Amino acid sequence: MKHRWIPAALALFLGCGAACASPGGAAATSALVTLAALKQGGLARTVLGYGVAQPPASASRSITAPTAQVIESVLARPGMQVAAGAPLLQVGPSPRTASMYLQAQAALRAAVRTAAGVRQLYAQHLATNRQLADADKAVADARANLGALQAEGAQGARTIRSPFDGVVTRVQATPGMLASAGTPLLELARSGEVVLRIGVDAADAGWVGQGDPVRVRAIGGQGQCKGAVAGRGAMIDPATGLVPAEIAVPAHCLLVGQSARAEVSAGEIRGYVVPHAAILVDRRGHPYVMQADGLKARKVAVRIAGSQGDRTVIRGSGLQAHQPVVVSGNYQLRDGMSLRVAKPGEGQP
Repeated sequence: MKHRWIPAALALFLGCGAACASPGGAAATSALVTLAALKQGGLARTVLGYGVAQPPASASRSITAPTAQVIESVLARPGMQVAAGAPLLQVGPSPRTASMYLQAQAALRAAVRTAAGVRQLYAQHLATNRQLADADKAVADARANLGALQAEGAQGARTIRSPFDGVVTRVQATPGMLASAGTPLLELARSGEVVLRIGVDAADAGWVGQGDPVRVRAIGGQGQCKGAVAGRGAMIDPATGLVPAEIAVPAHCLLVGQSARAEVSAGEIRGYVVPHAAILVDRRGHPYVMQADGLKARKVAVRIAGSQGDRTVIRGSGLQAHQPVVVSGNYQLRDGMSLRVAKPGEGQP
């Protein structure tokens, strides 16, 4: 009785066959997969950048105080759209400027009287040609000095007006402010001229070139417009850690000061184009794919050159162009494992 279990156990052992040769049986040594051909190709290279719309340097103008002046009133506000000739500021001469103007008037009157006296002496042959010429020059110099002060508003209060249609981007003047000559009072940007100043990662900056097409979308906005790269910097901005670039955009695409995202189409990324599902990552974070070497899985380390949608460009010295890549079922594969290729319509694991 005690040996009756032996024949049953022997029969069970012989019946399990190759399935008992490895733990888990045949299901553990092969996997049902789908494949995709490995093909050379390319994807558009897109470089992303974020920035703020600003007027180009050529379209900006700083309004400065021509002489020492007192700001009587400020009529402009940041963001205000102004037409050519619109009043921006009302200013008056400072006490020092007013004094200079009075002195210039007195100097002109004195020069005119002196010149008249020299002419009388010259007519009596008591003055030389040189003396007459010097007297006339003194009158001309005094008149030019007075004219310059008048042009700068030294003779009284005046209104500073916009030189062109534009937008007030900055106001530095305040009522009652005493501004010395050359002090910036406000800044204007010519209407319809805006550039998007963005920053791009230094690793991608080399791909960005003048004239590259760009898709621009305002942050928080729904629409988009087309632009082009107007220029790219050759050094990293220490304030941002990025390489600056300027994007020319159409009129009315963005408002001055508006933040936007730019997608620069910077050429093409070449390599093997595979479905994104074919990419796996090992425990160290290194990407790889499984290729089908006949009906055996072969693990190949790769580098990801770029992605677009569900397609990825990969490169790797171990890739074999004639071997397809595993697209589904690849997550359960090990190097050298047997493959069972799914037929059309066959369910996937």
